[in-house]
Amino acid sequence: MGLPISPPPPAPAGLLDRCAAERVTGALRGPHGCFYLLDGAVYCVEGTAAPGLDIRLIAAGKVPPQGWQYAVERAGPQQQGAQYLVSEGWLTQSELEICHLAALLDAAFFALPLPPESTSFTPGTAHWLGVVRLISAGALQQATARRRALLDRLHPWAAVDSSPVIPVSPRTSAAPTTGRQRRLLDRADGRHTPQELARLLGQSAFATLLDIRRLAAAGLVQLPPAPTALPRRRPGACLDGPAAPAAEGRPTPTWQLPVPDLLDTADPDIALLVRLRTALEENL
Repeated sequence: MGLPISPPPPAPAGLLDRCAAERVTGALRGPHGCFYLLDGAVYCVEGTAAPGLDIRLIAAGKVPPQGWQYAVERAGPQQQGAQYLVSEGWLTQSELEICHLAALLDAAFFALPLPPESTSFTPGTAHWLGVVRLISAGALQQATARRRALLDRLHPWAAVDSSPVIPVSPRTSAAPTTGRQRRLLDRADGRHTPQELARLLGQSAFATLLDIRRLAAAGLVQLPPAPTALPRRRPGACLDGPAAPAAEGRPTPTWQLPVPDLLDTADPDIALLVRLRTALEENL
């Protein structure tokens, strides 16, 4: 199953905007994720396409696997799971906020937009982790739009989104690669899709998708064969004709600075939080 890349959100106000306007509290469940809200603001998103906070923290060695289960069990009716993770010394409050925001934005990217006909709302439902950081509906949708714009720049290589990643061997391209991209190439075995690689490595599904498209643009990942369509025969036309010329003007890939695996500080929203937290800690 491939990554559910949804089209850009429509111009009129969506369900998140309505929830924000009405300051609702509860769970908004869509086809690809669940949004938890408090007074109209989002504080947690669980998605079907992106690795959750648990997978990311465990893969990074921040929280032991049994520690996450302990947090679930000890969250209690007050939803204090996040506080338990910090109190045990596995994470600082700053690390928790940054990692939580990275996972939230990653899940929201694939869960938006929310189609009204297949979305339900359960008032009063809360997430066991509790409120780590609130993000407004408008800010969340703006962050998603910025990420979608980054992905759209590499749209010619969208065919790799849902296909097993097959590295080109031997590597003949001199294009520079980041550490994360090299780990993707090392782990790719021709059987796992970008979504599956993100879960195996415990990293952002969006960043993985972006990296795979960049690697395909650089000639380091094979493009899946295009589906062959039977030609429509016209009267007097020959089926065996010259091959169509190769498309010209192929966009040049734009290589950007590497994004840290766990914190995604290249994202403007997370980078801002990192700077604010750093400034706060330096002044304590």
